[in-house]
Amino acid sequence: MPRFRVALSSDFRKADGTPTFPSVDFSPLENDPDIEMVWADAVDGEIPAAALEGCHGLILLVPRFSRASIPASDTLMAVARFGVGYDNVDVAACTEAGIACVITPAGVRRPVAVSVLTFILALSQKLVIKDRITRQGPEGWAKRSDHMGVGLVGKTLGQLGIGNIGAEVFRVAAPFGFDFIAHDPYADPALAASLGVELVSLEDLFRRSDFLSVSVPLSEETRGIVNAERLALMKPTAYVINTARGPIVDQRAIYEALKNGVIAGAGLDVFEEEPAPADEPLFGLDNVIVAPHALCWTDECFAGNGAADVAAIKALMAGRAPEGVVNRAVLDSARFKQRLAQFSKDGG
Repeated sequence: MPRFRVALSSDFRKADGTPTFPSVDFSPLENDPDIEMVWADAVDGEIPAAALEGCHGLILLVPRFSRASIPASDTLMAVARFGVGYDNVDVAACTEAGIACVITPAGVRRPVAVSVLTFILALSQKLVIKDRITRQGPEGWAKRSDHMGVGLVGKTLGQLGIGNIGAEVFRVAAPFGFDFIAHDPYADPALAASLGVELVSLEDLFRRSDFLSVSVPLSEETRGIVNAERLALMKPTAYVINTARGPIVDQRAIYEALKNGVIAGAGLDVFEEEPAPADEPLFGLDNVIVAPHALCWTDECFAGNGAADVAAIKALMAGRAPEGVVNRAVLDSARFKQRLAQFSKDGG
């Protein structure tokens, strides 16, 4: 049986060699005598094929993995993304090459759901504005009655997407007295019913939601799905929260909606361009709370993502398909099965 070779994208360590994220524990791989670990340095933001020659697995943070990243050695079985977004991975190229694209839904489920709730609470209680006027002394305190918050009991929490994260949002929000609605063409009706969620049309989701949270992956189907036309359907007292991917929301449209009072406010952790430029017009508005695509970044989140990626590598080493495979068709491909079989205890 060959020694299992695992590459980590080099952004998992700082220039001085210390871990970028100390809560990420790769010691189960580092301490395994059957594993050789190597670092893969990105070139112009992309992992080069030369860095992955002879590797069986890659754990990938920020750099891109493209068709040009696939090594000629034909050993690579999986690209394990650190997180659930995989827009930096050419999934089609992976599928053609018999390489699994793996994500970590269990690692981000609760942390991202908590970040959605954080936005809901901060927006409804006018937290950022109240923080600012408090720091102004008596003059600011005199303005506090101008910034009345909004109670949550009886309000409608809508989810665009009721998958891994969307369902968890409803679980963590259950004690607050919301009515729950969701739109998702791939929804499991039994899951929705168990969470007390009414499945509705896309238009009704926008019309009825007091808080609308976006929890869908970025695809051609979802790109710009939150647009000016749909924002115009919303209540002027409603809030939009996006913790998924920036391009799902038409950024110009939501700026105009916020500026013109079409909706009351927004919580945005993601943007069409990242890092967002300092002169982004949204940053000049008082009714939006923003975060640098990092609101869910906690020790819990990163430890969970790391553990999930470690588990994926260990599964491959045991000759098993890992959990969290995005391109499920690859599991039936002859090339993937052949690579996996060499590590199977029963020889495949």
